[in-house]
Amino acid sequence: MEETSATPAEARDPQSQSSVITITVKFSGRSIPISLSPDSTVKDLKSLLQPLTNVLPRGQKLIFKGKLLVDTMTLRTSEVAGGAKVMLMASQGLHQGDGPILKDARTVPRRVDNANNKMVNEKLQVPVDKNRLERWKVTGVVALSECNLKTIPDEVWACGPSARVLDLNNNSVRDVPAQVGCLSSIQKLLLNSNAIVDESLNWDALASLKYLSVLSMNQNHLTTLPPALGALTSLRQLHVANNKLTSLPIEIGLLTQIEVLKVNHNRISTIPTCIGNCNSLIEVDLSSNLLSELPETFGNLHDLKALYLGNNGLKSLPSTLFKMCLQLSTLDIHNTEITTDLLRQFEGWESFDERRRLKHQKQLEFRVVGSAEFDEGADKN
Repeated sequence: MEETSATPAEARDPQSQSSVITITVKFSGRSIPISLSPDSTVKDLKSLLQPLTNVLPRGQKLIFKGKLLVDTMTLRTSEVAGGAKVMLMASQGLHQGDGPILKDARTVPRRVDNANNKMVNEKLQVPVDKNRLERWKVTGVVALSECNLKTIPDEVWACGPSARVLDLNNNSVRDVPAQVGCLSSIQKLLLNSNAIVDESLNWDALASLKYLSVLSMNQNHLTTLPPALGALTSLRQLHVANNKLTSLPIEIGLLTQIEVLKVNHNRISTIPTCIGNCNSLIEVDLSSNLLSELPETFGNLHDLKALYLGNNGLKSLPSTLFKMCLQLSTLDIHNTEITTDLLRQFEGWESFDERRRLKHQKQLEFRVVGSAEFDEGADKN
């Protein structure tokens, strides 16, 4: 086999012998290796850094040898060669996907019983209401929020089909066992601010709750939603904000009755196209995730009134959003790459602009907001 020798031009320019160079970016005590062409622009480098640092490109300042790198210049013209070390400084407030904000469940005050040298729960000094099971059955409301619970009391399951609402907010509950399936008439299940993880939630039992219309599991430790979610066909509200979700299951498209979907403050990078089947959606909150784009099927959500997209890496919107979503009047795109100039190019922008201005004027008249300025978060350019 013949060896391929370098051309005279390659011999004079060693850089041209390799189409890729590797540089190191210093950020928050980390060293991030990046490989790319020396003819890539600084803006290209910022785009590569975005998913690795969660800092939007316009919030990145790259410094090499004491000089600020300019977006339009190439690495070659900026004299950034292989092995170079570049410093990244991030502007406050321009991070995408703030990440899960986890709030510890509230705990009951504790004191020391000096006589027995034991820790005592202050709340437990109140005599247990022996009639609460009867009250739960009569009212249909099982109210157990902020009770310092680690497990769900067995008497809850004794309510059976009498229970319509189960409120376990602000506890330390980890397990939601199969017995939850015996609450066959339950309509609202509130599990916010607990210690629930993927394997501790019995989804097969949840899927049997045919009348469940509100499922709220904000501020837990969930990393995934399983296909069984699609069996909850009566669901109208799903709240799973402030968890550690990385995606939504395609079965979410089966939730044709859902009106409110809140999955903000997670780590979601893509939205399945079947979201367009959820054509009853009125409010969607996807803020503070890792989204770089939305599926075109968002245009199918004709009843959509409010869409929250702040703190994501979005650069554009579905092309038919304004044209097809004729009820849309609230759009939050703070801390994204979307500009007002870009929005004005979309078909249907004028009608949307009129709706959101009209809504804003009504808010001013009722003093809901304190300023005449209206800002949805898009830069002017």
